[in-house]
Amino acid sequence: MARPPMNVPRFAAVDAARAARVLHEVRDAALAGQRTPVAPRPVIEESWQRMLRSGVDPEHDVRAGLLSAEEVRRRREESPLRDVLPVLREGLLSVADVAHHIMVVADAEGRVLWREGSGQVLRKADGFGFELGADWAEETVGTNGVGTPAVVRRPVQVFAAEHFVRSHATWTCAGAPISDPRDGRLLGVVDVSGPLETMHPATLAWVDAVAKLAEARLREVHTRSLERLRAVAAPVLARLGGRATVVDADGWTAAVTGMPYAGRIALPKSPSAGPCRLPALGPCVLEPLAEGWLVRPSPESAEPAPAGGTRIVLDLSRPRRWSVSVSGVGGDWSHELTPRHAELLYLLAVRREGRSASGLAEDMFGDPARRVTVRAELSRVRRYLGGFLEHRPYRFREEAEVEVLLPADPRDLLPHSTAPAVVRGRDTARRDGRS
Repeated sequence: MARPPMNVPRFAAVDAARAARVLHEVRDAALAGQRTPVAPRPVIEESWQRMLRSGVDPEHDVRAGLLSAEEVRRRREESPLRDVLPVLREGLLSVADVAHHIMVVADAEGRVLWREGSGQVLRKADGFGFELGADWAEETVGTNGVGTPAVVRRPVQVFAAEHFVRSHATWTCAGAPISDPRDGRLLGVVDVSGPLETMHPATLAWVDAVAKLAEARLREVHTRSLERLRAVAAPVLARLGGRATVVDADGWTAAVTGMPYAGRIALPKSPSAGPCRLPALGPCVLEPLAEGWLVRPSPESAEPAPAGGTRIVLDLSRPRRWSVSVSGVGGDWSHELTPRHAELLYLLAVRREGRSASGLAEDMFGDPARRVTVRAELSRVRRYLGGFLEHRPYRFREEAEVEVLLPADPRDLLPHSTAPAVVRGRDTARRDGRS
């Protein structure tokens, strides 16, 4: 008979000391391969299994080298999260300090870039390496409130001995990922941490709500920047004949004339003024304009480069950085994928014969009726990969060579995903590994 997992937040709120003892028993039994007194929470058990497969030592506190102060400063200046620090501070710090917590903001790699709050708790955090510049990625230090939310891409609270590494078992964290609202790319994680007895069952919901406020602020910042670029672009486009579009430094469209509107155009990794070939537009000329680019397609270009002789590499091997790379006669380029687009392209790559919208909806959501959602996501994919995809059914073009790079252990495939077809793939790999 299946054992229900313990309601850890409620248990800890009633009796923190007893909850800590039970969690220690659960952890020790689970890591020894024995039957646990109560079932671990699924998100924690799955993380523990990832750590066992990756070789993280649960009995030793492994600390990667700290970033230098100069590197921390550089990452802070380049991080979009710097624009939402006021939101995070206003929403979290006043309560965190009173409740003897600290607020930690880490980048997408799990590196701690900001750390503020109770001085007493900050000193405790120093004791086990929770410092500025430290690497708190899950694959480095085990299950924790920074690294685990980054992997599963949802808020996670880690209580006491739910941490994989024993020396972290006096600590409790509640972390929520912050994603780029434009494309879903992970920007980092905000975490509230402190001793177990100071945590409240509502802490995770509180942290998640503030993370969503931060994402809303990022959306506002992006909208305002496009409005400024649009104002600069308007008189320029009015003087031009033919097709042209103005995009920001990341390829997001501010204005367009003489051609269909596309929300985003994939630019080269390091764009420069002059001729180039863009996946969605073919031969173009780029000209710098304010904080973006004026893109002028060549008159003869109307379609992307043909897929013949094209190699497409779908890289799903890294825990949080999925990408698609294309190389062929049109040049080489790559595009970082959102979690949803990584799932879709994986399903198309393993089903080269193609899938209908209903079939993909069933693969993604277990509901073939969600065709509209699938079509909307695929229309976004086609903005950067349209020349290499067909529809009716949806599939990669037959002429293209498609390669999928998987994690070292296939059970670590897209660990955030709850898509039935992806879950089946992981389960099959797990069974094959046991046989």
